[in-house]
Amino acid sequence: MGDGMIFSGGCQCGAVRYRTGSRPENAHLCHCRMCQKAAGNYFMPLASVPLADLTMTRGEASWFHSSDIVKRGFCSQCGTPLFFQTIGDDSMAVTLGSLDRPMDIAPQWLSDMDMAMPWFSGLADLPKGAGESDAGKEESRRYAAIRATNHQHPDHDTETWPLESQPS
Repeated sequence: MGDGMIFSGGCQCGAVRYRTGSRPENAHLCHCRMCQKAAGNYFMPLASVPLADLTMTRGEASWFHSSDIVKRGFCSQCGTPLFFQTIGDDSMAVTLGSLDRPMDIAPQWLSDMDMAMPWFSGLADLPKGAGESDAGKEESRRYAAIRATNHQHPDHDTETWPLESQPS
């Protein structure tokens, strides 16, 4: 199985989890209009793994055929986009943001830049907002309330989900 490394990931609510023993390859940011719509964002970060190395460890993805030759896997409970597959291929693209450690797979290229937002190249020049560590008093209360009521699945596999201490 792959290069010996295990990469795991899943949806926001934890209903769908997966694991692969292959390092995701061909990591890129796709700017095509289908990926924009599927992600609900300006682009979709994707990388491919061999189907033979992909294992579902909890639940199953639901599928939408965005064209006759492509299907997209997502969690039917929380809507998280998880997979992209060209029908008949022996590989599956995983969404990089669904990985437990998305920082381990850096995009190597940009695709479909003819459909990218015209201002995309200027994003790095935008003013940087304060994060949680730099938050003012009111923002600190909001961050604390979010942490105290977080229902997001943690970035690692769990025996059960949801945890008993969480409301259902």
